[in-house]
Amino acid sequence: MNDSFDRAPGAGRTRNLPADPGLAGGAAGDCETKTTLFNQREPLRQPRTSPPFAENNISTANVVGGGGCNEVDSLVKSSKLSASAPEFVPSGINTYEDPSYYDDDDSSYYGEPTLADTVKGFLAHLSSSPGSFESDVEHITGMLNSWVTTEELLKELVELIYTQSTAIPNFSYTGARLCNYLSHHLIVSPPSGNYRQLLLQRCRKEYEQRDVAVRGDLETQKKFHSFVLFLGELYLNLEIKKPKGPPSRANILLTALKDLLISLFSKPVDANLICAVKLLKLTGSVLDDTWKESGKPHMEELIQRIENILLDATCSRDVRQMLLKLVELRSSDWGRVRAAAAASNATPDNDPNYFMNEPTFYTEDGTPFTAADPEYAEKYQEILDRQDYFHDLDGENGNEIYDSEDEMEPEIEEAFENFCLEAERKRQQ
Repeated sequence: MNDSFDRAPGAGRTRNLPADPGLAGGAAGDCETKTTLFNQREPLRQPRTSPPFAENNISTANVVGGGGCNEVDSLVKSSKLSASAPEFVPSGINTYEDPSYYDDDDSSYYGEPTLADTVKGFLAHLSSSPGSFESDVEHITGMLNSWVTTEELLKELVELIYTQSTAIPNFSYTGARLCNYLSHHLIVSPPSGNYRQLLLQRCRKEYEQRDVAVRGDLETQKKFHSFVLFLGELYLNLEIKKPKGPPSRANILLTALKDLLISLFSKPVDANLICAVKLLKLTGSVLDDTWKESGKPHMEELIQRIENILLDATCSRDVRQMLLKLVELRSSDWGRVRAAAAASNATPDNDPNYFMNEPTFYTEDGTPFTAADPEYAEKYQEILDRQDYFHDLDGENGNEIYDSEDEMEPEIEEAFENFCLEAERKRQQ
């Protein structure tokens, strides 16, 4: 029993077949080695996914039983397998290709890029490098002129630029500048309208939903606020050329901005109020001047709405402070300085920049003061009295002569003399 018990790993997993006496004694060399090897293993089972070979199917039993080397050699010679083949695919296995692998969505990898990919690419470039706008916009426009040649492509371009301008943070200014440039330099102009007309039509869709958007959920409000700020930038940057005279702004946007501000103030939650403050800081001075020129009191009405909100609305303290600062900004003519007085006639009363270039001093306790301070002369004289700036100067070398109170201690003086001697010695070397 112990003789037949094998403790080696994998024991019992192979079947030791008795060697064929005829083969063991009558064969030699490689043939004997190969035959013995075939004798030690049972025939391999056919894979379940592959049908048995129809041709050249010589069982291992036949090879082992009586074929010898000649039959093995004939099997190798009749095989159609090749070591240089790129891959082995058993017969009966159907190859399958996923049609989605070559779908149109992957055209950017296997074919020409789409208009959407191209537009998103250069908009991302302008967003990351806004300073390159002037040098790149001409090339971008030339590329679009060669691409956008139909009404459908023009509408797609308008939608792409509008979406990116309201979705990319802080891109509304650059997007508005791009829209203005394209409105003057894109060649295609289908019957439905040119680039500027289609852009205004797209903005009108959002404008008509203003009363619903200000009362929507946070995501709807956020999207609407992005549109409001983009429209403000568009009003400041979009130019309408005239046959005679300088270009003008789009007056239709002026009316739209007033209505948008009224809608924002009609639902005085923090997000709407913050958007209104940003819009007025951006466009307030231009809106105020334009309405005053036409004799319309729209800005006064908006400021009155803000004051009513400060009295009644339950906005947060930070937003309330923003509204107060906005009212103060408008009362100071939006922080503008009209015309400074001539240098010869400038006084602290008629020139707000009179003390602009004066130095700033600090008192002993660290309080800053300038020439605009009423007590400037008195404080400045105190500094001069406390710090003696009027030491006598040595006529030969200009070194200051110190009083007895400022004399150095003997040890410090000796160390300083040694330092001077060492420096002089190194200079002479």
